[in-house]
This record gives sequence, structure tokens and C-alpha cells, in this order.
Amino acid sequence: RRVLRLAEMCRRLETEEEKVLPFYSSSLGDGEERDARRILQETPEEPLAQVAQDYAGLERFWQRFNKAKLEEQVLARERAALSDRNRRLRELLRQYLAGIAAPLEVPSEPDPL
Repeated sequence: RRVLRLAEMCRRLETEEEKVLPFYSSSLGDGEERDARRILQETPEEPLAQVAQDYAGLERFWQRFNKAKLEEQVLARERAALSDRNRRLRELLRQYLAGIAAPLEVPSEPDPL
């Protein structure tokens, strides 16, 4: 039930490009593509394969779900990298401001120049 709600949410949120273009382009060659189609059309003999075939309609959902999870991980890494960069920039700014705020030493003798 939850999966169906997520699938519906995915359909509503997909971009126009995702609606028009295939989700993933196949990296299989022509012969491999034909073999894969032939194997998928055969009736599976193993119980697990039969169950998996019952859920073949959710393949598109799982592709999108996996893509979203990958994007989530990429964004988390980018956020961590930006946070680290922000920390380093704050440290440099702190050092710069500490250098400006340091009291200037007043020379006791006038500048010879």
C-alpha cells in the first residue's frame, strides 16, 4: 500500500523529460537485448522468479526510487563538502579579522622616512 502511494507521488513529481524519454537507456548490445527480452517472456520455474515476475510492473517505480536515493546521496555529499568549505572560509575570515583587530604597536621613535 505504501509503495503504491510512493509510486503515485513519483508520477506526479516526474519532470516532462522523464515523462517523454525512457528512464534509462540500455547499455546492452542488440543480441543481448534480444536475449534479455526472450528470457523475460519465458515463464519462470523457480518460485522466487515467479514472485519477482508478479512485481515486474513496479520496475519503473524502483528505477525512479533508486535514482532518487542516488541523488539524495549525491546531495548529502555535496552538502558535506560545502559545509567543510564553509568551515574553512570561516576560519580564514576569523584569522583575517584577528589580524586586523590586533593592536597596532605605536613606535616610540618617529619613522625615519
